[in-house]
Amino acid sequence: MHRYSEHYAFERTSNPEPIKDDYIVFAMASRGLNDDNLVEKYRSFLQLALKHKPVNIGDATKGGILRPRQDMNPTAHWRRDHSPDPEQVIAGIEGYTTVAAVFDNYEAMRAFVAELECAQLGISINISAPMDDARRCCEETGITRHSVEYSIGFCGRVDKLPDGTTLELSTMCGHGMVSANFARKMVEWAKENRRTAEEAARYMARFCICGVFNVHRAERIIKQACTLNR
Repeated sequence: MHRYSEHYAFERTSNPEPIKDDYIVFAMASRGLNDDNLVEKYRSFLQLALKHKPVNIGDATKGGILRPRQDMNPTAHWRRDHSPDPEQVIAGIEGYTTVAAVFDNYEAMRAFVAELECAQLGISINISAPMDDARRCCEETGITRHSVEYSIGFCGRVDKLPDGTTLELSTMCGHGMVSANFARKMVEWAKENRRTAEEAARYMARFCICGVFNVHRAERIIKQACTLNR
């Protein structure tokens, strides 16, 4: 996992809850090796993903299914149409980038990976998930893992880092475009009933340029923060 969770907490609980609502499948190609018809390969990847109801899909150069608008000012955000637009993501792919699909359950992710195995698109596929689930997915779909990358957590001046709830939200953008102060503000607004957890999560998702922000997980984290007053 490249995201922060209780499993990486500085003062860990004895048995942190397993993450069961955050699975990402990435697709990428290497220049000059497997980049022929790349736009069509990426579009096929995302079109296959849509069959399994992802909570987000993204193009790392343009964003996900929820995006900012240059023709609107910040005050218009809460009154605008909040419908996700996956077709905009697919149509907007133009060349070298990476694409991704985010799922909130293992079964959907596994079914998507199984379909990718059958499709043989000819591009590299990476799974970001709890290690046991990633291994299980490969075993069940008949895939031999090429390599494994571990996240070893945080070290150094961890006392300078934000609280766990803020980190869980801000690290859901791989490019760091959801700032800690912004995430903290959204949690505070939800606690004050100025915005719902759903509204706050969608607001943050628009700033994630890679399109891997998990809106459903963000809603859960914000609701828990409001309930537990974290």
